[in-house]
Amino acid sequence: MKKQELIHLHGLLSEVHTQMEAWEDEELDISEYEAMGVRPTSIHRSKTDHKAAVFEIAAGITTAMQEAETGRVAPKAD
Repeated sequence: MKKQELIHLHGLLSEVHTQMEAWEDEELDISEYEAMGVRPTSIHRSKTDHKAAVFEIAAGITTAMQEAETGRVAPKAD
């Protein structure tokens, strides 16, 4: 993946994070991502930095989604 593509993905995940916080009315735990100091607008940062940031924010989003999952959906065919 090229650096420009990683930055784009980083921006998209940042928007997903913002939207999830609006839906849930609470902050997601992405402290490790925030500690990195790499934002989608940090275009001067390296490709490796953006890749690590993408993994951290994605981990925070998926953890929040797993915690929000309350019950199983019964398997049914339409």
